[in-house]
Amino acid sequence: MAMTPLAPRPARPTPVGILERQAARESSARTYARSFPIVPVRAQGMTVVGADGRRYLDCLSGAGALALGHNHPGVVAAIRSMLDREAPLQVLDVATPERDAFVGELLATLPEPLATRGRVHFCSPAGTDAVEAAWKLVQSATGRSGLLAFTGAYHGQSAGSLAATANVAIKAPVRGVVADVTRLPFPYRLRCPFGLGGEVGDRVAADFVQRLLDDPSGGVVAPAAMVVEPVQGEGGVVPAPDAWLRAMRTITADRGIAFIADEVQTGVGRTGAMWAVGHSAVVPDVLVLSKAVGGGLPLALIVYREELDGWAPGAHTGTFRGNQLAFAAGAVTLRVVREEGLVARAAVVGERILAELRTLQATEPTIGDVRGRGLMIGLEIVDPDGEPDRCGARPPAPAVARAIRRECLARGLIVELGGRDDCVVRLLPPLTISDAEATAVLDRLASSIAAASPARRAAS
Repeated sequence: MAMTPLAPRPARPTPVGILERQAARESSARTYARSFPIVPVRAQGMTVVGADGRRYLDCLSGAGALALGHNHPGVVAAIRSMLDREAPLQVLDVATPERDAFVGELLATLPEPLATRGRVHFCSPAGTDAVEAAWKLVQSATGRSGLLAFTGAYHGQSAGSLAATANVAIKAPVRGVVADVTRLPFPYRLRCPFGLGGEVGDRVAADFVQRLLDDPSGGVVAPAAMVVEPVQGEGGVVPAPDAWLRAMRTITADRGIAFIADEVQTGVGRTGAMWAVGHSAVVPDVLVLSKAVGGGLPLALIVYREELDGWAPGAHTGTFRGNQLAFAAGAVTLRVVREEGLVARAAVVGERILAELRTLQATEPTIGDVRGRGLMIGLEIVDPDGEPDRCGARPPAPAVARAIRRECLARGLIVELGGRDDCVVRLLPPLTISDAEATAVLDRLASSIAAASPARRAAS
């Protein structure tokens, strides 16, 4: 019987074909795929190689999820070891050696009393579910329902976390997400909500919260919790001033309000402290973690004071709260960050990048502000010819910010935008960034800003 000849092996799909099929078949809610029309096929450290052979320096790092960059040898070895020994990959919340090792590594990084008396709860593997879990936990523990959240905040896009999120554009089309959330002003020195700026604006922001909560006609029923990002990420890389954050911790503690720190993006050394609350010497009641804590794989959890641990079995569940590969990758990531001094490294390299960008700001009027902590850095892009507000801030320039992102990509640099009007160019390089890579990032970014400058485009 004659054998049917094998069909010819199809040619490798072209990047253009892949991008066209994605646009035709996937949701219109795509975001990064629109900003970066590339097809990554290999990656190592902070270098990404596209299907067309082009190389890029990645200052997005999976939205901050890749603390050690792409394919770190220790992370790859941990994952390969699990696969080679046929370890179970998904076992719900059943105890495993990988889970136990991860929890041990995590608790060793935390401040007291969380380190020795904290409780860990794993959630469905996204930060938004961990925010939901934190809110549910404190509601159960306090018998209250309300949440205090801030302008500029981003906590996710599921129902409860979306209610806490401040971005109007993503909230407006969704009915019924207001929930019991009181929105408070976040101190943002460039665009101070009180029109004051500086330390005066910070103090007024803290005084406002205290007076509002104590006002019997302020309209705020005693809430269950306050949730705050130590550095607002999607909100435009806006660090919470240390004194203000300590004031929020005091205000909540004095009134029996649980203090939730959302460290989904700031955690695991990103800001030059293992956990960003450490800059302010603040210990939250609940710590919300995801992104980098899973070593680049999906993992989300909360760590909280044992006094809050009143949940009944099954109070907050999810099928994929036992991601064994993420436990292995996360344990290695936490250990490498600690043992190789990457927290201090993030602080040093971050200060260097911030200093050089501030020098650049002096010659590039389209840069309205340079801010950040560690390797979480933002440049706010403004219209230098626009009328300044009462604090001296020029109007945002979204078209210029988009042009800078395009110019960066053309030069082999991946950066993303955030903040009001998407006018903040954000840098989230891996903690393993070398001095040479930092120099290349700065050179490419400076060249991109110059190319995107309206004045220089007009002159050319």
